[in-house]
Amino acid sequence: MEDKYALITTLVAAIVLAFVFGFVASRLRLSPIVGYLLAGLAVGPYTPGFTGNTEFALQLSEIGVILLMFGVGLKISIDDMWSVRWIAVPGSLVHTLAAGGVGYVTGLLLGMSGVESFVLGASLSIASTIVFLRALEDKRALKTEEGRIGISWLLIEDLLIVLAIVVLPAIVSAMAAEEANVSLGPLLIALGITFAKIAVFIALMLVVGGRFFPWLIVQIAHAKSRELLSLGTLSLALGVAWAAYFWFGASFALGAFLGGLALNGSRFSHKVAEDSLPLRDTFAVLFFVAVGMLFDPFVLVRHPWGVAAIVAVVIVGKATLAFVLMRMMKQPPQASALVALGLAQIGEFSFVLAGLGLQLEVMSRETYNLILAAALISIAVNPFLLRLVPDSAPAKAPPQTAPSYPPIPGASRSEEPGTH
Repeated sequence: MEDKYALITTLVAAIVLAFVFGFVASRLRLSPIVGYLLAGLAVGPYTPGFTGNTEFALQLSEIGVILLMFGVGLKISIDDMWSVRWIAVPGSLVHTLAAGGVGYVTGLLLGMSGVESFVLGASLSIASTIVFLRALEDKRALKTEEGRIGISWLLIEDLLIVLAIVVLPAIVSAMAAEEANVSLGPLLIALGITFAKIAVFIALMLVVGGRFFPWLIVQIAHAKSRELLSLGTLSLALGVAWAAYFWFGASFALGAFLGGLALNGSRFSHKVAEDSLPLRDTFAVLFFVAVGMLFDPFVLVRHPWGVAAIVAVVIVGKATLAFVLMRMMKQPPQASALVALGLAQIGEFSFVLAGLGLQLEVMSRETYNLILAAALISIAVNPFLLRLVPDSAPAKAPPQTAPSYPPIPGASRSEEPGTH
């Protein structure tokens, strides 16, 4: 019976407990994220009582990442990203490499092998997309200059993750074998193929998708059914994310973002973003619940100094590196602090890389637990750190004529976008 309804029971327990713990955390003036993480811990395998299905929880949380990135694509235009390219591109590249190097050295100091330290550094070098974007939305900084920098920074990290997943098995194999003369041929070929596939996908989304998706949404709107419009939006977000992953080797998040970007500026983009918001928030909560389910709290007892060292790398090391880089690129202190503290955490893609290390048998389960502990602690602490940064007013949008968005055929005046 439990196996038959494992998905339903896991979903019900996750949502109900997330609401209860999140409400209590909010009443205690804590971030609701803390409550979501504790809800996951309560239904995880390391605490007594009901145990949810972790695999189902992780897959459901991936939907939250997809919908979140799709919504960001609807809000952020290519011009916004292009305007900060000279900050986000070099900053992200240098920050990822430097943070990975600090993580590698930390692994060596903790007694890990060179290969395991390398995977540890790669896992610690990247920040959680969903955590940072939720923080930007809470601070209403998505449309600010620092918000555009942060989003572009994360998207470049996403590309680096895709490349890392492709080449990590070859790098690990070479390091594990301790080959003195490692052939760069296979690595360069793998990188070239990956770059080419991603470039083709981006071109298809921006050129073909940029024309076809808006037309498709208009045709769905002509059906005069709000249910079909919402279903079409969900199908578009999930379908593009799936195509990016299975056909082009990109991540779900990148595919969903480009799908939203293709719709950006279309006549119904505002309505699409509004309709997807409740579903996006619900599945985003499941991400934090899934993190809590994976966490083994007893690792804090077994390896307290190891947890402290890795958390210090994630929070102090990554934030310091990002702040210094932003200041070196002549960014104001407030923007530098927001980006730096927003990157002082790890999340979903760190689990992917660490899980790959487990599959390649170069990372121990205990090191994996250390990474999970650092993720949970950094995610829980991150909202409090970001409160130290003053809120900044979003950039003024260019004036538009009212109504900004056309009415949906068959909808009453009170249901039109922009009339609420």
